[in-house]
Amino acid sequence: MERRYGVRAAAAAAILAATATAAQANWLTDLLGFGGDGLDQCRASVVAGGPGDIGGPFELVNTEGETVTEADVLSKPSLVYFGYTFCPDVCPLDVARNAQAVDLLAEQGLDVQPVFISVDPDRDTPEVLGDFAANMHEDMVALTGTEAQVKVASDAYRTYFSIRDTGDEYYLVDHSTFTYLMLPDHGFVEFFRREASPEEMAEKVACFVEAS
Repeated sequence: MERRYGVRAAAAAAILAATATAAQANWLTDLLGFGGDGLDQCRASVVAGGPGDIGGPFELVNTEGETVTEADVLSKPSLVYFGYTFCPDVCPLDVARNAQAVDLLAEQGLDVQPVFISVDPDRDTPEVLGDFAANMHEDMVALTGTEAQVKVASDAYRTYFSIRDTGDEYYLVDHSTFTYLMLPDHGFVEFFRREASPEEMAEKVACFVEAS
């Protein structure tokens, strides 16, 4: 019942935002917990349960083999993506798109970092991730960890992944493909689907960064 309420409430807020006065729309989004943070003019997506339901504490391992927390990693505006380096098509395209958006933002003087969190900890060692990140973007932060650490991070961001057990080293991993925009002092503020272009992402991210 609680989940159903969250979905219906989010839909109601979206409708009201399009038809009601600004004061009425702001009142409802504040009441339900997914607005009122001074960033509403940038927000295109509504998350059931509110933005506070995405993101949270994690401990993962960086490409140097060091354990880091969300406070260490998300100290600047970040585009966070969950995937894996053996991914044959989706991940490389999405991560390259995110890197292009970061470069477009840099041309505007905005410092945003791409973050890649592996959902394949058995194969994605710090060394493997280091090579992957270096090929994708010089500023990319790539993270792995134990299965338990990765699961905690995935759950915090409400992502999905499932390893296909084929009995060999060439298995694939099913996973969600959202990119999350995280801001210091705000946490999660927006997500992007695969269909978003680098230009669309950069425009939206710039709005959030400048408004924050």
